[in-house]
Amino acid sequence: MSNIHSTAIVEDGATLGADVKIGPYCHVGPQVTLGDGVQLVSHVVVAGNTTVGTSTRIFPFASIGHEPQDLKYGGEDVSLVIGSGCIIREGVTMNPGTAGGGSITSVGNNCAFLANTHVAHDCRVGNNVIMSNNAGLSGHTIVGDFAIFGGGSGSHQFCRVGHHAFVGGLSGIEGDLIPFGMAVGNRADLGGINIIGMKRTGVSRESIHAVRAAYKDLFSKDAPILENAQRLKESHTDKMVLDMVEFVLEGGDRPLCTPKNSKK
Repeated sequence: MSNIHSTAIVEDGATLGADVKIGPYCHVGPQVTLGDGVQLVSHVVVAGNTTVGTSTRIFPFASIGHEPQDLKYGGEDVSLVIGSGCIIREGVTMNPGTAGGGSITSVGNNCAFLANTHVAHDCRVGNNVIMSNNAGLSGHTIVGDFAIFGGGSGSHQFCRVGHHAFVGGLSGIEGDLIPFGMAVGNRADLGGINIIGMKRTGVSRESIHAVRAAYKDLFSKDAPILENAQRLKESHTDKMVLDMVEFVLEGGDRPLCTPKNSKK
């Protein structure tokens, strides 16, 4: 049975799962779906065609699902999907997709969005992602599992951030950040491998050593990065190494974030 405070407004048409808690002065729109055990602490607004997964908690003054901050948006039917077990702290903003980006913004499971973070239109965020206070994702950013954004950091539109990557506090990335990569600075350079993050998520010692060696080979000045990546793909069987080199070979809309003075 849901527990809805007397001052909250839940529009007709909204779908609420079991044991949903909606605190004082919240507003839930008519197209919203809240999964079992979702909690809106107070003063939360969830709008648009938004789905919030089970046991996710949303804290005061979060604005979830309002129309995308894209001047090309013309009222199309777009959506925002948030996974289960997420923590969405005070003042967080998340926008749905746009027709030009697939019409959906998606957030995975067990993510933590600390105060005043922003997820823009058409972003795709993986599982177990952490965004520290005041970090922001520009439109169409793709973020892999277990990535971490330090406080005040941000991404350029259309960037890809690989799994287990780390973006340092106050850093601004304008290029794709490889899996396990650490980016620091404004505009950020690639500063090495996120070994601590790999250890914390249970990556084996063997894979960590393989990724460290492959990283050095990938950004060797002896040949262009794409040639190094192709050679590593042909010579390695470690999944973590292959994830890294395939990310490079796949390419995207943005250039690759590289170490200072590396050979492009």
